[in-house]
Amino acid sequence: MATATLLLPHRDAFDGQGLSQPLAQALGRADRTIADGDQRTRILDVLPRGWPAAAATRQRDVGDAAHGAWLRADPAHVRADINGARLLGYGAALSLTPEDSAAFLPALRPLFGDAGFQLDAPTPTRWYLRLAHGARLPAFTAPEDALGADVFDHLPGSADSSPEARRWRALASEAQVVLHNHPRNAERAQAGLPAINSLWFWGASQLPDHVRSAFSQVVTRDDALDAIAALAGVTASAPGDGWAPVEADTAIDLRDARQWRNVEAPWITPALADLRSGRLEALILDFADGVRFTLAHRQRWRFWRRPLRALAPAP
Repeated sequence: MATATLLLPHRDAFDGQGLSQPLAQALGRADRTIADGDQRTRILDVLPRGWPAAAATRQRDVGDAAHGAWLRADPAHVRADINGARLLGYGAALSLTPEDSAAFLPALRPLFGDAGFQLDAPTPTRWYLRLAHGARLPAFTAPEDALGADVFDHLPGSADSSPEARRWRALASEAQVVLHNHPRNAERAQAGLPAINSLWFWGASQLPDHVRSAFSQVVTRDDALDAIAALAGVTASAPGDGWAPVEADTAIDLRDARQWRNVEAPWITPALADLRSGRLEALILDFADGVRFTLAHRQRWRFWRRPLRALAPAP
């Protein structure tokens, strides 16, 4: 029989959102453990350690990632407000077309070419810079960690005064100037689309030596997780509207959920039904803060345990 692991946000994301009585009882009887590290590395073992987002997606998109080191330079939309400027969208969220990338890239390539980097866009939503092996780089922030936040807190090496950090902040600023003045953005505005007025650098990496996994399937909308899973030979697919029975050990990525009702009713409740019927061996709820609940059919005999009152304990 198969097991299913649901990757979920930090429990605090569901603060004040109640559990149904059957689930509260099941969680009260479940095995509870604390895990270290990033959730993604609990399903994919990557060596050397790290999260090679740019290299993995480049390999899937083009197949040439072994020939260099890579950095994502994704098209982004930033909006100024009274408190600074905020990242409001990037990549696939911006409804980009091949015509968009064909318009923007010729204006940007000289900027990066003069700095020694090759810019290309094998897909309209994923743009790449090819780096030299061993290039010294500042820390970059993944765009999902910066959405809605002040971009000045997440510039390359924002707390770093090294020459490399200053160089990448300057490149980001110069790219914004090029994009701000580009006529393609006027055409996008007429079509009711957001301007492409920034690039978001992230995911710097080379292909890993190996990626292994105990899972046979990964269900996710995260293109980097999808691509790194492919390096391990794991089948990846996008999630549907809710639970579907699994035939092999499967990890299901629900880290973007913000309402518990959108997790429990469509995903956990039918998974528990498969657990009770014997179609599923175990169901694991893996939260970003490291708490993991493992639910199994045999736990029904733990009748002395009290139901879990809340996912996150009161402060």
